[in-house]
Amino acid sequence: MNNPRVFADFHNADTQGHLRLNCIGTLEDLARQRIVLQDGLCLTLYSEDLEVEGVVHYSTDENLWVAVIDWNAIKDVGSQAMVPEDQEIRRRNIA
Repeated sequence: MNNPRVFADFHNADTQGHLRLNCIGTLEDLARQRIVLQDGLCLTLYSEDLEVEGVVHYSTDENLWVAVIDWNAIKDVGSQAMVPEDQEIRRRNIA
């Protein structure tokens, strides 16, 4: 799938297990990519070495956007999740 890739804090979930999309890294990714959240929007959510597909939903209970994810589908992608620019920076710092 070719969904927009957006940072999410996997420790910032509501009581239903939905990821809250209100942390600074998330907001920065959304702004940089000019993504406007709407119900049903599919995103690839990532945090360091983790990645999962999610569907955006507005939580009327908390008055904020969340992503509905399958916690069992979270992938540990390690350095694969890094964009090429970040991989090059890491290589230069190690070498």
